[in-house]
Amino acid sequence: MHPKPGASFVDRIEETLIAFLLGAMTLLTFANVVARYVFNSNILWALELTVFMFAWLVLLGASYAVKKGAHLGVDAVVNMLPKGARKALALFAVLICIIYSLLLLKGAWDYWANFANLPQTEGRWIPTGFQDKFRGQGWFETNDIPLPAVLNWMEAVFNDGDEYEKLPRLVPYMVLPLSMALLLFRFIQAAFAIRSGKIDRIIASHEVEDEIAEIQELRGETGK
Repeated sequence: MHPKPGASFVDRIEETLIAFLLGAMTLLTFANVVARYVFNSNILWALELTVFMFAWLVLLGASYAVKKGAHLGVDAVVNMLPKGARKALALFAVLICIIYSLLLLKGAWDYWANFANLPQTEGRWIPTGFQDKFRGQGWFETNDIPLPAVLNWMEAVFNDGDEYEKLPRLVPYMVLPLSMALLLFRFIQAAFAIRSGKIDRIIASHEVEDEIAEIQELRGETGK
C-alpha cells in the first residue's frame, strides 16, 4: 500500500504504518525461514512478534477501511430505496455501529488497563466508573520478545524499577483501546457525513468494479 497523491497528512501516517507492519511481517518471517533452513538457527521471538504485528495490522486497518469506505457491504436493497429512505437507513446502521464500537472500546480498555497499571471500568455494558481497587499487572511480560533499550524507562514507570527481561504486554496490547477508539471515531465521522448528505451509506466497497474500470481506462477500453 503506497500513500496516494493528494492524501492528507493523517492518511499518509496511517497508510505508512499499515505498510510498515505488512512489510516488517514479511521480512521477519523470511529472515526466520532463512535462519532455520540455511543456518540451522532460529529467531526465537519472531513468531510472537509477527502475531502481534498482524493484530496491529488488522485492528488499525479496520478503522482505516471505515474511513475510506473500503469494507465490503451488500447494497442491492439500498440501491432500490429513494434518497430519503437510504439516508434514514444509513443513519440507523451507523448508530448501531457506534453503539457496537462503544462496547468494543469498553471491553478493549478493560482488557488492557490493568496491564498498564490503570483501573478497568465498572459496569457490565455501560461504564459506571472506574475500579477503586485493582491489582496492577504492569509486570506481565511477553513470552519471547526482548525489551528494546529505548523502552528501558518503562521499568521505573510500570515495574517499580525492576528490570524487564522481556517486552511488557501493555505495549502490544495497547492497540486494543487505540484501534477501538479510532473505529468509534471513524463511525462518528461517517454519521456526520451521512447527516450532511456527503454519503448515503456507511460501507459498500465496489473494489473489484473499481479495479476493472481502472484497468480498462489504462488500456483505453473505457466506453467500448
